[in-house]
Amino acid sequence: MTTTLFASVRVFDGLGDALTGPSWVLVSGNTIERVSAEPIALEPGADVTTIDGTGRVLMPGLIDAHAHIMMGTVPLAVAMMADFGYLTVLAAAEARRMVLRGFTSIRDAGGPSFGLKRAIDEGHVAGPRIWPAGALISQTGGHADFRLPYEVPADPSTGLSHFERLGIAAIADGPDAVRLRAREQLRQGASHLKLTAGGGVASSYDPLDVTQYTEAEVHAAVEAAENWGTYVTVHAYTPRAIQMAVAGGVRCVEHGQLMDEETAALLAERGIWLCLQPFLDDEDAIPNPPSSRAKQLTMVAGTDTAYELAKRHGIKTAWGTDTLFDAGLATKQGKQLAKLTRWYTPAEVLRMGTSTNAEVLALSGPRSPYPGRLGVVAEGALADLILVDGNPLADISLIARPDDAFVAIMKDGALVKRPD
Repeated sequence: MTTTLFASVRVFDGLGDALTGPSWVLVSGNTIERVSAEPIALEPGADVTTIDGTGRVLMPGLIDAHAHIMMGTVPLAVAMMADFGYLTVLAAAEARRMVLRGFTSIRDAGGPSFGLKRAIDEGHVAGPRIWPAGALISQTGGHADFRLPYEVPADPSTGLSHFERLGIAAIADGPDAVRLRAREQLRQGASHLKLTAGGGVASSYDPLDVTQYTEAEVHAAVEAAENWGTYVTVHAYTPRAIQMAVAGGVRCVEHGQLMDEETAALLAERGIWLCLQPFLDDEDAIPNPPSSRAKQLTMVAGTDTAYELAKRHGIKTAWGTDTLFDAGLATKQGKQLAKLTRWYTPAEVLRMGTSTNAEVLALSGPRSPYPGRLGVVAEGALADLILVDGNPLADISLIARPDDAFVAIMKDGALVKRPD
C-alpha cells in the first residue's frame, strides 16, 4: 500500500466556491486518509512520497459523464468496417491520453468497452474508471441503426450486422426484443443502459424531429434495469421524445437541446437528470456530411436555450463530451468542459465536472463498478486527484491545457503523472 502526501496545497474540494488555505492531504492506498490545515507529522522512516504543492491547487479528478471510449477517435467509415482488435488498440491508446488529461472517470454512453474496462482495472493499460452502458439499444431506423443499405430488411439467416457483432449497437423492436437486448448488456456488466429515443445528427436515416420507441418499449428496458438496481438513460433532443422517455421511466436524458418550457418543467418536477453538452457551431463542431449539416445547425441553435431552461428550472444538470469519430476533437476534452463558462461560473463548471457528475455515476447503485465516493477532496473519498500549477477558479483555461498545467495526476491512489 503506497502513501502520498500533498504538502502545502490549496484545495478545491469539488463542492465549494473557493480554495482553502494551505493544506496537507494524505493518501493511503487508494483513499484520502486525512485533509489538514496543519502540516501532517509522519512517522520517522515512513515510506511516503511527498509532493510539494506550494503555489498549486489540488482538485478532484475530472469526470466525463458522456463518453464513447471505443468510438471517440476512429472515423465512422473506419468503425463500420474495422476489426474489433484494431478498435480496441486505438481505444486503449485514447484511454491513456484521457487519464493524462485529468479525466479519471468516464460514463461510457454506448459502445463495447467491457474488455477495455477490465484491462484498465487489472492494470494492463492506463485509463480512467469506466461505467459502461454496452451496446446502444436502438429501434430499426433509429439513431444507432448504422446498417448498410444492403443489410435491410433484416434476415435472421444472415446474422447480425457488423456494428451489432462488434457490440456497438443492438437493434431491437417491440418490448420483448428490447427487454432481451437490455438483459444482454446487463449480463455483460453494464452499469446502466442507453436507449436512443429520438433522431440524431450523426445517424443517416432518422430525421432529427422523429420520436423513437414507444413508452412500452422504453419501459421494458427500464424494468430490466431496475431489476438489476440500475437505470436507463436516453438520447433525445425534442420535447416529444423526452416526454415519452420520461413516461417510460428513464432517470436521465442525454442532450435535450430542443426541449421547451413544458419539458424542462417536467424534468425538474420528476428529478430527471439532464446530461447536456455545449454543442455550438464553432471550431469544435464535429464535421458532418451535407446530409447531416442541416440537422446539426438545428440542434446547436438550441444549446443556449437548453442551458437557460435548465438553470431557470433547477434541472439536475451534468456534462459530457459525446465526442464521436474525431481524433482531433477528442484531445479537447478539457476545453469542452471549460466552454461551460458561457453559462456558468468557473466554480460551477468545476463542480459539474467533479462532484455533480459523480452523482450521475452513483445512479448505478449496486451496479457501480467502483464503490466509494468520487468527485471530492475529502477524508474517506477515493484518491482521484489533480495537482494544478495555478488556480483553475481564476483561470478555467488551465483544465484545457493539461500537458502544461497538470503537475501531477493520481487515479485510485497511484500517480499516473508525477511532478518533474
